[in-house]
Amino acid sequence: MRDMNFTPCDQTAAWKLLGDHFAACGKSFDARIALAQDTERVTQLSQVAPHLFADLSKNRIDAATEALLMQLARECGLENQRDAMLAGEPINNTEQRAVLHTLLRQKQPIAGINTAQSATDSGAISSRLQEVHAVLHAMLTYAEQIRADDAITDVVNIGIGGSDLGPAMATMALQEFATPKKRFHFVSNIDGHELAATLKTLNAQNTLFLIASKTFTTIETMTNALSAKAWFEAQGGTDTARHFAALTTNVKAANEFGITTTFGFWDWVGGRYSLWSAIGLPLAIAIGADGFRQFLQGAAEMDEHFASAPLESSLPVRLGLLDVWYRNFHGFTSRCVAPYHSALKRFPAYLQQLEMESNGKRVDKTGQALPFHTSPVIWGEPGTNGQHAFFQMLHQGTEAIPLEFIAVKQASHDLAGHHTKLLANAVAQAQAFLQGKESADGHRHFPGNRPSTFFVLDSLTPASLGALIALYEHRVFVSGAIWGINSYDQFGVELGKVLAKDVEARLLSGNTQGVDASTASLIAKLQ
Repeated sequence: MRDMNFTPCDQTAAWKLLGDHFAACGKSFDARIALAQDTERVTQLSQVAPHLFADLSKNRIDAATEALLMQLARECGLENQRDAMLAGEPINNTEQRAVLHTLLRQKQPIAGINTAQSATDSGAISSRLQEVHAVLHAMLTYAEQIRADDAITDVVNIGIGGSDLGPAMATMALQEFATPKKRFHFVSNIDGHELAATLKTLNAQNTLFLIASKTFTTIETMTNALSAKAWFEAQGGTDTARHFAALTTNVKAANEFGITTTFGFWDWVGGRYSLWSAIGLPLAIAIGADGFRQFLQGAAEMDEHFASAPLESSLPVRLGLLDVWYRNFHGFTSRCVAPYHSALKRFPAYLQQLEMESNGKRVDKTGQALPFHTSPVIWGEPGTNGQHAFFQMLHQGTEAIPLEFIAVKQASHDLAGHHTKLLANAVAQAQAFLQGKESADGHRHFPGNRPSTFFVLDSLTPASLGALIALYEHRVFVSGAIWGINSYDQFGVELGKVLAKDVEARLLSGNTQGVDASTASLIAKLQ
């Protein structure tokens, strides 16, 4: 185990230097002037990474800022923290777990990382990798069986959080590669309206339900699963084992439910990082075994980039450090993500959980309160829809909000003119955020110098989507590592769950004794 003692980022020399640098020139930095004066700026602030290109030149950074951020990364031990994660050390210190979602997409240990351990640790990685491949093979074999089964026309994934957001987002994003013989549905909300609306469109004899819950106890998932089973039986369904499969480690509970087909995963896979595991089964059914392996391969290539590239040329590192610069020095409270591809419409929602559940923490790894801010609010909608909604605020609001454009160079449709117009809008909006518009009429004045990052994928494929998701995963790790927090627990989601059980009983009984006046009033109102 590496020495995981860390120097709090705000106690490093680099942090103070960054503060001085911000006060001296960062606060007033104008990317328009920098672009006009520095002919190398676009080259220096552009980067090619596996399956994508990033242009950071419209951001409020320069070479001096990046140099200080790299110094901060080294003083905070970023490289050691990265290597510890990739080597399978228990960096999730509050739960004493490894964080090895990267292992799910590896064909072999990452060179120079997983192998640079003791023989015992190396053997543990190899053993885990064998287990990963065994489950992957079984899952993909089953996926191909379902794809070939013409009697199954509908696949319903019942999960929540990472067991829903990941597969739902990716299956929609890769719809172009999906089999036309199946329809895919995703049910997550405990609100029965969602499940009821889905069930109305189904025939029991033609439906496969996937119950995605690691423990097979998640209240939302199991409530929906039991209702789906009751509906199935009411429709004349009798073969539960054929029409239900479980993505869980609780095989016993799944068997008691009537399920015999199960695919498990491990405690070193966090829910919001589980798309690469058996949780990705609906995606595997949609795009097939070969497509799913390409998805894993794209992510694995980004893993290799993150593991081996020098900090200065590592795109996840540059982005994660930019996030720290914006959050802690510029004081930006949110970041908008605007994918200019309709298939990526659920990507901002997926990123909300990835980043805000990971880095939405107020204490460091030792449990001490932090004197600085952590995760920004992540939000967004696809372009060009967002242009006719919230872009007004981004252009002329009182706050500068960093924006990320995601454009795909090649369309997968043949409708004349559409894609050129779409790309033109993306580039023009980025230009407008940067340049602004001078006007004596305040209503028509655009201040400009609004920061943005522009990502380009040549095409939206399983491999490029895998790489894009992995890029954001590693970026979240980088900012969390700098802040000295544990990005891999999520105790913040538990309190409301516990209280909900008590409130549910009170809604049924009417007993409001011992609760605060507001809660008691709401319980009475909703009875």
